[in-house]
Amino acid sequence: MSPQYLSPGVYIEEVEKGARPIEGVGTAVAAFVGFAEKGPTNTPTLVSNWTQFRDTFGEFIEGSFLAHAVYGYFHNGGGTCYIVRIEQEAPEAAPPPAEGEAAAPARRRGKATVSASAFIGDAAKRTGLGGLEAVEEITMVVVPDLMAAFQQGALTMADVQAVQSAMMAHCEKMKDRFAILDAPPGLTPQQVKAWRTDEVKYDSKYGALYYPWIQVSNPLNGKPLLIPPSGHVAGVYARSDAERGVHKAPANEIVRGALGLAVQVTKEEQDILNPAGVNCIRAFPGRGIRIWGARTLSSDPSWRYINVRRLFNYVEESIELGTQWVVFEPNDIDLWERVKRDITAFLTRVWRDGALFGTTPSEAFYVKCDAELNPPEVRDAGILIIEIGLAPVKPAEFVVFRISQWAGGAAVSE
Repeated sequence: MSPQYLSPGVYIEEVEKGARPIEGVGTAVAAFVGFAEKGPTNTPTLVSNWTQFRDTFGEFIEGSFLAHAVYGYFHNGGGTCYIVRIEQEAPEAAPPPAEGEAAAPARRRGKATVSASAFIGDAAKRTGLGGLEAVEEITMVVVPDLMAAFQQGALTMADVQAVQSAMMAHCEKMKDRFAILDAPPGLTPQQVKAWRTDEVKYDSKYGALYYPWIQVSNPLNGKPLLIPPSGHVAGVYARSDAERGVHKAPANEIVRGALGLAVQVTKEEQDILNPAGVNCIRAFPGRGIRIWGARTLSSDPSWRYINVRRLFNYVEESIELGTQWVVFEPNDIDLWERVKRDITAFLTRVWRDGALFGTTPSEAFYVKCDAELNPPEVRDAGILIIEIGLAPVKPAEFVVFRISQWAGGAAVSE
């Protein structure tokens, strides 16, 4: 509708005709759930560096891997993260012995206890994993002290499975984050394969499993300490995203701060672990300790690789946030064209960054928003449908060189 002009004069109107750029969201903000010396409990707390973590949540403590994981995260290139401190219950005192009876051993040797439900939490009460639903920036979920509680006997293997399943379910529900899981301690490659395929039977495109545990220096006594690798792996994700982009598989990357491994996985052993979705961390002579796997826990070949899932998370959330202006706009052809223009411009930038496969944008993606997708009955329901197709770049996991002897036109291949 044109404005009403009541007197002669010159009038200036500001009319939005240009594109509305879609900005890419952040891809490397981790959330850690675990035990700490002090600090707020069951409240996602933003931490930007190691000094801030230490001031808020305290130093390294015995019986907890959280501080080690966060330190490894920052050391490997991680930036901001959120910490959710789980409060442990005080141990129950053993009843006094009856006359003539030996004293009963203290429950779990006096260590505090915790239940699986404390890790899983409740979204309504903002506790545990559930409390992370209120924080939109999170893109990775790590629970290193799940294994600390398991080592102490506070949790069973069934509890471990319940919490790890809850981690992946949380990520599947939010659709903008990824779960980094640790294998249980003390397992051989054959045992972790059996645990993965026969016991827990995970199948999720929103999670990845890493094995074995890594060895770091323990600041409490200066001796080597085996810890779950998830915190360091999250830092590698962040470093790879910053240096190469979220489309690059976070593998063939050095794990900074790792002095050794709980198990030296051989190529033959990885041959049975890799197809099962167990990402190995291996030591290579002269090349250091590296992450040597990039698979999710999904049985669907389309979602086999971590970088593909995380790339789609990035694209989906960027487009969702960048098209909020569309809500309540007239659902007509003009709107369809404007939406297509904005999303095409964004995906063209993604393609130019090397995240999509194809020599031209039309080979790498398509955006469709027309009358076929939005017939009258769809528009009458207040719905706008936009269809987007992407051709993600997948990692060269198996590099094969064909070598032949060539002489006078004859060749013998190996």
